[in-house]
Amino acid sequence: MTVGTKMHQTLTSLEGAAADLKTYALETEDKNAKKQFTDYANQIESIAQGLKGRVNYLESQEPQYKVFQQAQGKMQ
Repeated sequence: MTVGTKMHQTLTSLEGAAADLKTYALETEDKNAKKQFTDYANQIESIAQGLKGRVNYLESQEPQYKVFQQAQGKMQ
């Protein structure tokens, strides 16, 4: 597994965690919990954005790490 693949998996996991937290915020009626879930989701989204920038940089420097484009090419 390449570094690019691992970074994409981490990014996907972070995005999934943020989505879960947003769902929890919508489902709870406790205002404090709702705020906490929303705050946590925002923090994770911020981390994911930073990692996404790093992934983009990595892919621009090392084209072999363009995981999604390679996967799409294999599917076609």
